[in-house]
Amino acid sequence: MSENKENLEQTEAVNQAAEEAKAEKVEAKKVTSKEADEDFDWDAFEGTSLEATGEKKDEMTALYNDTLSVLQEKEVVDGKVISLNKREVVVDIGYKSDGIVSLNEFRYNPDLKVGDTVEVYVESLEDQKGQLVLSHKKARALRSWDRVNAALEKDEVITGYIKCRTKGGMIVDVFGIEAFLPGSQIDVKPIRDYDIYVGKTMEFKVVKINQEFRNVVVSHKALIEAELEQQKKEIISKLEKGQVLEGTVKNITSYGVFIDLGGVDGLIHITDLSWGRVSHPSEIVQLDQKINVVILDFDDDKKRIALGLKQLTPHPWDNLSAELKVGDIVKGKVVVLADYGAFVEIAAGVEGLIHVSEMSWSQHLRSAQDFLKVGDEVEAMILTLDREDRKMSLGIKQLKPDPWEKIDEKYSVGSKHTARVRNFTNFGVFVEIEEGVDGLIHISDLSWTKKIKHPSEFTSIGADIEVVVLDIDKDNRRLSLGHKQLEENPWDVFETIFTVDSIHEGTVIDIFDKGAVISLPYGVEGFATPRHLVKEDGSQVKLDEKLEFKVIEFSKSAKRIILSHSRVYEDVKKAEDNAKKRTATKQTQKGMKTVKDNLEKTTLGDISDLAALKSKMEKDEKKDNE
Repeated sequence: MSENKENLEQTEAVNQAAEEAKAEKVEAKKVTSKEADEDFDWDAFEGTSLEATGEKKDEMTALYNDTLSVLQEKEVVDGKVISLNKREVVVDIGYKSDGIVSLNEFRYNPDLKVGDTVEVYVESLEDQKGQLVLSHKKARALRSWDRVNAALEKDEVITGYIKCRTKGGMIVDVFGIEAFLPGSQIDVKPIRDYDIYVGKTMEFKVVKINQEFRNVVVSHKALIEAELEQQKKEIISKLEKGQVLEGTVKNITSYGVFIDLGGVDGLIHITDLSWGRVSHPSEIVQLDQKINVVILDFDDDKKRIALGLKQLTPHPWDNLSAELKVGDIVKGKVVVLADYGAFVEIAAGVEGLIHVSEMSWSQHLRSAQDFLKVGDEVEAMILTLDREDRKMSLGIKQLKPDPWEKIDEKYSVGSKHTARVRNFTNFGVFVEIEEGVDGLIHISDLSWTKKIKHPSEFTSIGADIEVVVLDIDKDNRRLSLGHKQLEENPWDVFETIFTVDSIHEGTVIDIFDKGAVISLPYGVEGFATPRHLVKEDGSQVKLDEKLEFKVIEFSKSAKRIILSHSRVYEDVKKAEDNAKKRTATKQTQKGMKTVKDNLEKTTLGDISDLAALKSKMEKDEKKDNE
């Protein structure tokens, strides 16, 4: 609607200008009419008949009509630009009047000039004011789809006007159709600011058409890729390894830098940027920076070019002081940490490795992160130096005295210390008295009295424990330690308390197939087999039950006490039986003596009485024995 209104306004302006010109012409004719009358040949005019004048007029009219094009409304024709200004374009299509088209319809073509041929759509041969109404935009729209398809088939270069930016690219006016220009197809190099292209007229190639949805995709990159491809071939044909070229930083990634060598790209890998450690290439170069690079390698087939920057400077190892030797102390910065060690940079591009075993005199397996972190400034001793292979090993524990050099003085046999539990094994406890000084407490040296199956029953990792040095193994850097030796051997006392056949109260603390463990007074433990765990009523003893136990075996050397509950009541009964037997025997012996003493005085009747008495005594004795 706005364009139609604008066209009407422009038409009215043109008509007004024409009327003004006509009025001026009439006025001029009035001014010169008197002069014309004086110069006019009236004699010749009087000799001309009116009939002849009418015939001449018809002839002139026919001739005029033959010069006009035969036009119809609603068709597309070609016209010629005869004039233009800031608002409108006047187009001659061979009709009796010229048409006016808004300049906005030619914004895709900023180079429009007088004499150019343009296509226009005839909307009306005459409007209310008798003006020819034309439209260039509608003409393009009618012919655009055919032209776009033809451009794709012929691989033709077309011109388009970039209207605006959209998600992922730009919208381009091509023949009046809105085509999509992907961001990746604008240029061969990455685009940082899309807005600078809005409002520009550029050349494109049609790369894809969706006939169903009437979508068109264009590319500007395709136009320059062909030229660049030829340039690449020419540049690569002249490349040589070791050649130094100037390039521009085109793109920076985490793994390297892409360099534009003037139509062909090369890559500087992050490891070839500097002799030192580089966390990210942006630490060394910046976008659009011009730098010199050296060609390391290239592939004719894949057209890949490997470039280097650090190779333009001497290797730092070549500048390393010749006086530096093994045993010297150097300062450096931790640049890389791994579990097995730390790389320390003592000069740009000169690194040494501190293995984790060279960080502490301790023999415990640890990680380098326990001692250092990236960025730490450290002092270290050079342990090995290989200038040919450019390798160096360092150590920091060597800056501290070795605790094993004077181990005999500080940790003599019999000395007492506090240690920290580091690790368990089935046979003992590994402890550390100080960094680098380790020792082993055998499981048998943990307690005098308790039977310990695993050290975890006695202590825990990280706990402190009192120890006494039993032996020193300097070659293997290991101490033999004891814990129970801090106290006197209680078995010397137990030997006098837990004598064989002595009875003590005990608590059953563990029962298993082969017997039970009995807790006795003074913290000592004894053992009883199943047959010695039968109670007087025939039942078995139970866990946590308190009973009396008799010592049936004591071994000081083996620290073993064998107990029996059954023997307690069995021995009592046996003692009672033995006492009865002894009493009966004494009575029998006394009766026999009386018989013997009276034997000489007896008669036959007395003998019978004695025999009866003897028989009775034998029966009583037999009954007692039962």
